Amino acid sequence: FAIRHLSAPAHLGLSTVRCCSLNSGSLLAANARQSQFGSLLRNRLQSISAWRQRHPPVPLVVAPPSASPVWHPMVAHLTAGQRRAVGIWLATCAGMTAGAVVLGGLTRLTRSGLSMTNWSLFKELPPVTQADWEREFQRYQAYPEYEYIVRERGSMSLNDFKAIFWLEFLHRTWGRAIGAAFLLPAAYFWARGRFQPAMRKRVLIYGSLILGQGLLGWYMVRSGLSKDTLTQDVPRVSQYRLAAHLGSALLLFSLFTWSALTHLLPFTQFGAAVALRGRLAAAAHLLTSAAFATAISGAFVAGIDAGLVYNSWPKMADRWVPTDYWALQPAWRNLFENASATQFNHRLLGHSTACAVAAVWLWAVAAKTRGAALPPRTRLALNSLLAVVCTQAGLGIATLLTYVPIALAACHQTGSLALLGTATWLMHELRRLPK
Repeated sequence: FAIRHLSAPAHLGLSTVRCCSLNSGSLLAANARQSQFGSLLRNRLQSISAWRQRHPPVPLVVAPPSASPVWHPMVAHLTAGQRRAVGIWLATCAGMTAGAVVLGGLTRLTRSGLSMTNWSLFKELPPVTQADWEREFQRYQAYPEYEYIVRERGSMSLNDFKAIFWLEFLHRTWGRAIGAAFLLPAAYFWARGRFQPAMRKRVLIYGSLILGQGLLGWYMVRSGLSKDTLTQDVPRVSQYRLAAHLGSALLLFSLFTWSALTHLLPFTQFGAAVALRGRLAAAAHLLTSAAFATAISGAFVAGIDAGLVYNSWPKMADRWVPTDYWALQPAWRNLFENASATQFNHRLLGHSTACAVAAVWLWAVAAKTRGAALPPRTRLALNSLLAVVCTQAGLGIATLLTYVPIALAACHQTGSLALLGTATWLMHELRRLPK
């Protein structure tokens, strides 16, 4: 509308307003423009609707918060409090097993493992009087390690012997404490009907592994007390027995961790992402196996002090593969007895494990961009695994470059437990729902 303001004659003393009529031509043009805009809008909305029909949005696959938790049939008969009690017991056993591995690494690094020259399952008490200490020290002096220490340092006092004796005694006592912490609650829970038949079998396996650990530990120590096992006049336990001792401890730790998680955490519900769960579960099994194999290769490195050769990174004396990799005959011995080869193998396994974890993490991130987001707890486990493997790789490199100081080497061994435990957690998160 056009409004025209006109002034009235001055002598009237007021103003008047006159509205002009609509221009018929302008009205028709406005109607035409409105009709054209409406037609364009309808066409655009129809195009958007057709595109959405061809490309429907992919819903997030996170299970709804209201979904009721699903527990493993082995623990479904328990109340929440009972599940929690058994889970905390198993988690405690897993933590104590990890502590035994760390203590065992310290005894190896400080050369304390051969200070106790006899073994008894129940009747193993420390010396009390001065005469007891002197008798124990005299027994130690009859074995090759004492001769080696005197040759290297010039002498060894009774106080020096006490220091390494107490560390080995602590390691053995800690192992017995694991047995007690496992056996007494297991007997109680068994009597109270907390275990289904499947869990009873697991409890028997765990108990057998704990007992076997003690026997295998003494079998390992015996190999270092004999002059027949000396390597270049250096007393060492057999690296094969050391790897077996560590491997059984890591297996026990993983089994405790798995069963503890089964009692403490329900199944993760993936909803429509079942296919993604299956592929990630296969990858998690491979990552856990790689972490375990890397830790076992570390036992061979520690067993022959292979960490003290080629203290450079990423190359080994300006070469990617050491020139003396195949120095021993027959060739298979290089994998376990050649210091250069065992260090190279440990590096290769460590690098491969770190790259594999990073690849799986990137795969999960790419799946999220396509709408297949992992559940929060599974995503946390995967993120934690990436952080742990990066930390562990950094610790390994630092330990190598600084010529294996005790503190760093102990942290590196602890990192291997954290890596294996986190990989086991991720594998547990990706379990298949029971049918």
